[in-house]
Amino acid sequence: MNNRIGIDHRHVATMLVMLVILAIAALIVHHDSNAAGKPAVAELPLAHVADIPLPGRASRLDYESVDPDRHLLFIAHLGDSEVIVVDTQTSRVVARIGNIAAVHGVLVVPELSRVYASATGTNEVVAIDEATLKITARMPGGVYPDGMAYAPDMRKLYVSDETGGTETVIDTQSNRRLNTIPLGGTIGNSQYDAASRHIFVNAQSRRQLVEIDPSNDSIVARIDLPGAKGNHGLYIVPHLHLAFVACEDNARLLELNLRTKEVLQSFDVGDGPDVLAFDPGRGTLFVAGEAGIVSMFAVGSSTVSKTGEGSIGPNAHVVGVDPSTHRVYFPLKNVDGRPVLRVMAPR
Repeated sequence: MNNRIGIDHRHVATMLVMLVILAIAALIVHHDSNAAGKPAVAELPLAHVADIPLPGRASRLDYESVDPDRHLLFIAHLGDSEVIVVDTQTSRVVARIGNIAAVHGVLVVPELSRVYASATGTNEVVAIDEATLKITARMPGGVYPDGMAYAPDMRKLYVSDETGGTETVIDTQSNRRLNTIPLGGTIGNSQYDAASRHIFVNAQSRRQLVEIDPSNDSIVARIDLPGAKGNHGLYIVPHLHLAFVACEDNARLLELNLRTKEVLQSFDVGDGPDVLAFDPGRGTLFVAGEAGIVSMFAVGSSTVSKTGEGSIGPNAHVVGVDPSTHRVYFPLKNVDGRPVLRVMAPR
């Protein structure tokens, strides 16, 4: 009996040693995977297509904007004060547009064949000709110009002045500032709603969404957002009359009915949610956060539900979607010491 017990103890000890070795090996594999900068997308219904090398330093990248017809992607390289232009068909960088100090926002307006970029370093908005990729105009943008939205009926550009507490209005025909709308507090992103033909702006320190009529630049509503803390990111799905609000201070996504002005649902997302993007063909909403976590949601006519969440890469706080190919673009400032554009596609 005692001899059998001794044998059992030795067997148990051997098994424990083997388990420890396997655990250490798993940790090494996990570390190597992270060191290589590969996306951890096991819980996301996305496949890794490619990493496109980007020029410049491994410094902060900000907003991006896609023109699916010209197959161009415009990326704000804030740390290098330039807009990077990527050809999405050839997966190559085709231009670097410099002298845009601390560029934050970038918005392509295909019908004008123009790109606008907010140069926070000089408090300007810069107009770029999309055909020549040259700067054609500069105009005042407020104290801290950031996100932008375009109202096509009035041909006006609306620029969030983050720390100035205002919305700057620019006439895109003359590329001149028309108006400054006081909103109060810290301002988040701006979006155009094609259904109401109004502009909506996050008044994030007031936990409100402000509705502006572009026909006269008047504030027509201030919508309270229960549960919001630092409502910065914004995306509107016009045909469903829904607004999605990303709250960076408490890592929440709010679903707002724009008809009833009521918050319908609140979802957990990754820390520091920032930029939102939507693929209308697949009905998929993407929420990208500073922690590198991306959350995906299925947006239907009657329900909204989370379909996946996972790590894309370091500081994956910006996301853009090409609606013609359904490819998803994540600019990452530092993967193995250099900036890259991580390209994903639905599984």
